[in-house]
Amino acid sequence: MIYKLMSKNTVLFLLMVVFSCGSANKSKAESQKSKENEITIQKPIFGLTILTGADNYNTYLPLLKDKKIGIVTNQTGILTDKTHLVDFLIQTKINLTKIFAPEHGFRGTADAGEHVIDGKDAKTSLPIISLYGDNKKPKPEQLAGIDIMVFDLQDVGARFYTYISSLHYIMEACAENNIQLIILDRPNPNGSIVDGPILEKEFTSFVGMHQIPTLHGMTIGEYGKMINGEKWLKNGIQCKLTVIPCLNYNREMTYSLPTKPSPNLPNDQSINLYASLCFFEGTNISVGRGTEKQFQIYGSPYLPKSGFSFTPIPNFGAKEPVYKNIECYGDDLSAVAKVKKLEIKWLIEAYQTTSDKSKFFNSFFTKLAGTKKLQEQIEAGISEIEIRKSWENGLIAFKKMRAEYLIY
Repeated sequence: MIYKLMSKNTVLFLLMVVFSCGSANKSKAESQKSKENEITIQKPIFGLTILTGADNYNTYLPLLKDKKIGIVTNQTGILTDKTHLVDFLIQTKINLTKIFAPEHGFRGTADAGEHVIDGKDAKTSLPIISLYGDNKKPKPEQLAGIDIMVFDLQDVGARFYTYISSLHYIMEACAENNIQLIILDRPNPNGSIVDGPILEKEFTSFVGMHQIPTLHGMTIGEYGKMINGEKWLKNGIQCKLTVIPCLNYNREMTYSLPTKPSPNLPNDQSINLYASLCFFEGTNISVGRGTEKQFQIYGSPYLPKSGFSFTPIPNFGAKEPVYKNIECYGDDLSAVAKVKKLEIKWLIEAYQTTSDKSKFFNSFFTKLAGTKKLQEQIEAGISEIEIRKSWENGLIAFKKMRAEYLIY
């Protein structure tokens, strides 16, 4: 027999191996069983395609199973295969009960500032509740029966882009009504830029709710963590927050949005220039609404005649554009190199060359700037370099606070 040919030590060794393998297999089986009840957060692997939080569905679908779900989303809530998140959740048998729509509506077709009414989605028959106008924060009766709220909106990294204001009110409503909130994170196309004046508390509005710079350099998931962590919600309350991260992403990457985040941001160039040119919305200058180059050109009838002009006419996203049917003179920035900071040189130049400086600024400018100082500095002829120096201390303090909430 083979057994007789083996030494005593060899037999003992083999028995130990068999016992170890059996224990290992048992341990492996127990571990596997344990893992079946766990949700594993996938780690980013650089060099691969960027996947949004919505695409990271192995992480969040188990959280939604057997729950009644509300969702805050719009046309940007899509997966990499172009399936809308709402359709995907229904296909995966998630009990989706209500859609909450921000500025521009669920399908993203309303003008900036246009009243968006409640309704019903034609494709799914789900009720749509508007989060713009008089109902920026969901009422308790609108949240009744919801166990978990899912938030999936594409931000562009600017303080006055109102989707982060909608996030604030959703977080507050969820906290007050004991509803868990899950943010499906998306890359910030301006995520490497932190710049601009810090909002002063007395100038808080829907286009600036928190004391942050014009460009905050955070994803919307990171921003939600900051709102919670800094206790910016009413009475310092905090919501039960889970952020589903993007995969294969870091903030230095270039990210091209697969769909318009809003009607007047048609391409990467407009998104990159948006924060710099949006200050013009607080002046008598047009930013190209009513043209095909929104937030890539600027001009007015009061700037000097030049080799470039445009005439706004009603179009998608601008039913009544500023200076409708009136020729405007200014500058075409559609081919300028990607900006890596908040550019104020165009604002300064337009003020200096406008025909009547007393009519240049309007009351909305202070809300956009978050401070009176920027207008005062421009009117006083302060140089761009000196204006930028006045932001430095605020930016240093913000970056220190921000570091605690970064995911990528």
